[in-house]
Amino acid sequence: MARVGLVWFRNDLRIADNYSLSKAISENDQVIAIFCFDPRSFEIGEFGFRKTNRYRAKFLLETVSELKESLDKLNITLHVYHQKTEEVVSNLVNKYKVNKIYLQKEWTSEELGIELKVKEHLNNTKVGWLETYDQFLFHPDDLPFEIQDTPKVFTHFRKQCEKSVAVRSPIQINSLSLENKVLNTSHVPTLIDLGFENFTSDHRTVFPFNGGENQGRARMKNYFWETRCLSYYKKTRNGLLGIDYSSKLSAWLANGSISPRTIYFEILKYEQEIEQNESTYWLIFELMWRDFFKYISMKHGSDLFKLGGILQKKYKWSRNQKDIDEWVTGKTKEDFVNANMLELKNTGWMSNRGRQNVASFFAKELELDWRIGAAYFESLLIDYDVHSNYGNWSYVAGVGNDPRDRKFNIQIQSERYDPKQAYRDLWLHPTLF
Repeated sequence: MARVGLVWFRNDLRIADNYSLSKAISENDQVIAIFCFDPRSFEIGEFGFRKTNRYRAKFLLETVSELKESLDKLNITLHVYHQKTEEVVSNLVNKYKVNKIYLQKEWTSEELGIELKVKEHLNNTKVGWLETYDQFLFHPDDLPFEIQDTPKVFTHFRKQCEKSVAVRSPIQINSLSLENKVLNTSHVPTLIDLGFENFTSDHRTVFPFNGGENQGRARMKNYFWETRCLSYYKKTRNGLLGIDYSSKLSAWLANGSISPRTIYFEILKYEQEIEQNESTYWLIFELMWRDFFKYISMKHGSDLFKLGGILQKKYKWSRNQKDIDEWVTGKTKEDFVNANMLELKNTGWMSNRGRQNVASFFAKELELDWRIGAAYFESLLIDYDVHSNYGNWSYVAGVGNDPRDRKFNIQIQSERYDPKQAYRDLWLHPTLF
């Protein structure tokens, strides 16, 4: 009897360097794949915001559409459904007599909750289950410390990993024979299907890119090789205007349509063929920050999402609706905050410098429940990553991994990073443009 493997795609929406996909192909005669636009991912959350709003939804739709086409070239069919995951997975397992399910290992509560429901629906079905860590630069098995001993401070984490851990080489993917391809008639839903209206991107956006593995690779090629902007990344990374002040690769990293290992080895290639400098290292440095927050999330579990954070701090937090609304709509006393919030509202993007400032203002100036701000970012940001988002918010709010508990001086920040007010004018006075 033919062995059938099911690859359950979630935040690993790529062909290249995908361990679950590679393993499924090597161990089975037939491979089918699935992605679910689970309605629960688009519901209103605890703090009144859609968990996934239109910008990230559009990017995700584009990503899954491209994944479907890429898998088809490998003679693997991607089944796409807009319904609860547990219903779909159990139906496919029974219909195709699946022997094993392959998936990227997740550990946060919502993802684990869905997995539990899937397993409950499978009941006593004798199906194997292979979960693997596949979203890191430094693999968990290679760390020089146990997860529970992950350093509290990023610098200590970075130095230990740089000294002791070798980044694993990307995994190669093969195709299956055409005769073993499973056909289906499922299709990728539309924005309207997901409950949104079609929209046109704001012409001021610094993220005019589409979702998908090929799009991510094209961006990397352009930023590294065609413009050589990588050589200046450390100097430009705090920018606010223009497409190329940063790599923008975080969006493809967030849904796994490009792997951190792929980016890492491309940087090494660039260093060998073009140049090695502080800027090339700094992009690797940012990949290590991303890893750090993932390990902090693994170490502390649900504490990452609690009001007191991983430090269990007992600050007084407000939920003043007027202050929240003014922050969301860009009507605070700080024009630099307002400009950044309007960029986010209208494009689904904000610079790293902007994110730090608006979060500091929200948590340290207004003293609002930081989780509300984090939930708003979760809803709007195209490059939302649960670990980085909540890790950074708790960091800025003083309940996370910042040993100095800093507070940003918004006036000084705006003078330093927007000295001619060009960014603020773009968003606060759009009729000038």
